[in-house]
Amino acid sequence: MAEVQALWAEVMPQVRDAVTGVGVWSALNKSQAVALDEDTLVLGIPHDSSDLAGHLRMQQTKTIIERLVGQHLKTRIQLRVIDGVSVSDWEQIKRRDAEAKRLQEVALTKQRAETAARSSWDIVYEQISRRYAAIENKSLPQNRAEFFRECLEILVEGLEAVPITDDLAERNFARCLERVANYTEVPSTLVAWHLNQRLGK
Repeated sequence: MAEVQALWAEVMPQVRDAVTGVGVWSALNKSQAVALDEDTLVLGIPHDSSDLAGHLRMQQTKTIIERLVGQHLKTRIQLRVIDGVSVSDWEQIKRRDAEAKRLQEVALTKQRAETAARSSWDIVYEQISRRYAAIENKSLPQNRAEFFRECLEILVEGLEAVPITDDLAERNFARCLERVANYTEVPSTLVAWHLNQRLGK
């Protein structure tokens, strides 16, 4: 921490010369270098002056700090301004960031799974529609019965590809059952019953 504080003490006057505004200068005067974490320079503002942090986060000021520190270190640097001036403050923020990232990844994974499930059941739904459109003499009961049998096989394949694991999949599956029911003039409950018989339930 002493090294990064010495670095900031050397660079900060150059930053002051490159910016204007009482608020920015006050923020610079209150700032303390907390860490140089890989390519991230962490500057802290005391909790009782946290309202000044926004001045350092402004894009123009942030860019100037990153450029001057980067020139000093001869590498590309990113600036992170935090509330608090201790290493423990930074560690706590990193833990919070990691948890936020984990939750975001969980949400993204769930969203992808839901999108995939919806897409798969949409395909099943369209398969049923295309198969119905291909039937000749739709009014004949024997043809509708054969279509009904084929739909059961399409639904079985759909369940094998996309098992019902959540409410969204359940609703998309039910939508397909309703489509078969509408085309065959068989109650949707009876369609589901015949499908369960086909599945051995």
